[in-house]
Amino acid sequence: MANSWYRYASPASFHPVALRLAPVFALAAAILAIAGLYVGFVVAPTDATQGEAYRIIYVHVPTAWMAMFVYLVMAFWSALALGFNTRLSAMMAQALAPTGAIMAALALWTGAFWGRPTWGTYWAWDARMTSTLILLFLYFGVMALRGAIDDPRRADRACAILTLVGAVNVPIIYFSVRWWNTLHQGASVSLTAAPTMAKTMLAGMLLMTFAAWAWCIAAALWRVCAIVVERERGASWLAPDPALKGVT
Repeated sequence: MANSWYRYASPASFHPVALRLAPVFALAAAILAIAGLYVGFVVAPTDATQGEAYRIIYVHVPTAWMAMFVYLVMAFWSALALGFNTRLSAMMAQALAPTGAIMAALALWTGAFWGRPTWGTYWAWDARMTSTLILLFLYFGVMALRGAIDDPRRADRACAILTLVGAVNVPIIYFSVRWWNTLHQGASVSLTAAPTMAKTMLAGMLLMTFAAWAWCIAAALWRVCAIVVERERGASWLAPDPALKGVT
């Protein structure tokens, strides 16, 4: 049983599986997003304090969560790449970086539009805002470092080290509202306490979170397939696949 799982650590074995799974997660993301947006923007009531402006949380909160989570997953694959020198682990870390950057950028952008009516400003050098901006720069830095190194194996090692060093920023983002006096409110959803928001609002947020999660998986799988094709070009097992046409 263990050997059957280990064989998927090979790009040759993982590539066809990823191609089959990516459309499934993409479809799930679309269905969940439609349901989540309907619940969040049509069914959920108006917030008594923030009015209609609060509805940006249905995009802002899931993207902020995913920006942190994707970085941790990227750090996990980077650790495997460094520890076991596995090619697929490095490819997975490479595939996740653009997706995480998109999530971080969306979190900052929607947060700015939430902040204007709520706090009276698009941007303040709040601890959580600033640490999230640093997270975006870390994603950009990893991608820029990879682009600056011609040798893929050297690039894998350098990017893995940078990713692991930058992982310390994720708990800073998460705990910033507890450690410092920030504009951000405390978490409305926690694993250790009951939610502080209405059930309908919570349902919409969770649907959008699962949609963001499914989209990140689909995007990463498609991207890693393209990376495998690029880096394994010329391998006997790899035949041109029309399903990859146009994937970058």
